[in-house]
Amino acid sequence: MRTYLAMSLLGIVALFIIACGGAATAVPPTNTPSPTAAPTAAPPTEAPTATTAPQATEAPELMEGDYSPELLAIAAERANGPGAIFVGDLNDLVGPAPTPEEGDADGIVPLDALEKHRFVYESDYYRSVIERAKFTNPTEMTYDGDPILIQNACVNRALVFCKIMETFWGPNLDERTNGKLILEATSFPELGIAGPDSLGLVGDGTLDMVNIIGPYVAGELPELEIQYLFGLYTERSQQYKATVEMLEDIEQLLIDETGGYPINVNWHNGDDIFLFTKKPLNLPEDVNEMKTRAFGTSISDWINGMGGAAQFLAFTEVYTALERGILEAGVTGGDAGYGQRWYEVTGYINGPLTSWPSSHNVINGEVWASIPDDLKEIMKEEAAKLELEALRVGSIQNELGLQKNIDAGMTYVEFGPEMRAHSDNAVSNSVVPNWVDRVGVDSHFVDVFNRAIGPVVGITIEADGTITRE
Repeated sequence: MRTYLAMSLLGIVALFIIACGGAATAVPPTNTPSPTAAPTAAPPTEAPTATTAPQATEAPELMEGDYSPELLAIAAERANGPGAIFVGDLNDLVGPAPTPEEGDADGIVPLDALEKHRFVYESDYYRSVIERAKFTNPTEMTYDGDPILIQNACVNRALVFCKIMETFWGPNLDERTNGKLILEATSFPELGIAGPDSLGLVGDGTLDMVNIIGPYVAGELPELEIQYLFGLYTERSQQYKATVEMLEDIEQLLIDETGGYPINVNWHNGDDIFLFTKKPLNLPEDVNEMKTRAFGTSISDWINGMGGAAQFLAFTEVYTALERGILEAGVTGGDAGYGQRWYEVTGYINGPLTSWPSSHNVINGEVWASIPDDLKEIMKEEAAKLELEALRVGSIQNELGLQKNIDAGMTYVEFGPEMRAHSDNAVSNSVVPNWVDRVGVDSHFVDVFNRAIGPVVGITIEADGTITRE
């Protein structure tokens, strides 16, 4: 067993989180030589090297039959702890998470949770991530200059997908490069930035690297909301299948918009969406005119389509608004709501809207172009290992989002048939058609929807923009 070192959400325009700010002047860790700026391998005016979709979605060179003996030996060495990979036996993935809070009550990733996510580990996509990690032929480091520091701005340190970058990716990258490439974790609240400004801030170099979240940037880039069309899915396997099918399109969109490089995929574990309320929501009429905090355009479309009244409010202000009755409900992921202690000011957790979305971290184009080639490759390999670990830990985190709130004293009200049908109508009549209006019926991403999502959920966007269900 190997051991590794170890939704604040939302900002839609100024209403999603905090304000605006910069990055990249952080002090390096103690006992580490002072990091220099990334070496100027390319002049500032040179186009960044990332002009096509990154390796994250290249067709994998799948091995025939069994895994290679070399990879099997590496998997055996890494088994039953952080960094474990699946090569045929789920038992290899059982074991401690990178930190106790990322696992179950005992800090473990258990077999029963992994079994529920077998569709992930047996997928071609998972195998392609193993290949990107290059376990059997890792890049040799030749760089011997001063340490390079890259500041990574994630939404909020408390969120699972931000935490694992800090506890797993950063330490492993530091160890792999002997301290030559330092990934410094920070967050939107710490930097004083909002969500909608993240595209511009990484594009112009104010930020070295940033987490790009669809609902935050929907006003500027509504195509990215395709990852967050809430209410579409009834099973996580559906969203996983749709997501991996459209990753290449999303990555190219981010490259075109920012000029940067999408270095990794974040899986938003424990993110099933719930309505936190002071009364149970058993019937559609229970939602009528309910003032409900929303965190983005598509979730607002769902709330309004259900008959509620969506309200934009900064994530950190929701607790007080619920406590004082300014809001009647808050909508967010189970894990995020627990982290903000909404269980103290509401009594019922209603839902869910099955949700396992993803996002990307994007590195500024000039920063990426200036990093030596060997360090680039190492960073990509370690990013792939991060994704593999996130998919391992995600199995238990997806099960805990609801349970944490129940354990905190909340009453779970699962949507019954009437509420499910009402939600489906909101998706067909509000969520999807409104998104089509925002991107335009001729958008490439309408085609992406019909190719990646439509066959999974039985919804088609017709040429005139109308929605049909199977």
